[in-house]
Amino acid sequence: MDLSFSANTVEWRGPAPFVFAPVPEEEADAIAAIAPAATYGWGCIPAVVRIGDTDFTTSLFPRDGGYLVPVKVAVQRAEQIEVGDRVEVSLHIEAR
Repeated sequence: MDLSFSANTVEWRGPAPFVFAPVPEEEADAIAAIAPAATYGWGCIPAVVRIGDTDFTTSLFPRDGGYLVPVKVAVQRAEQIEVGDRVEVSLHIEAR
């Protein structure tokens, strides 16, 4: 599954790196539909992500009925991303 969306980054006092891009509701619903086939447990879903010119792997975190995309510190630095910035996100999720 491939999805693209825009989101404002947020800070959450959960696991590092503390900066996340919330997945919008429509895309979160699509992810939830395939979640049982894609998760490796605890509701986390591995994904290949592109923000700007940077590709990276991560796992989407379930949160409040949706998902958060962790924005790694290396990506924050490479793309000059701070909390509150609007980012364009592309996700690739595969069934396991």
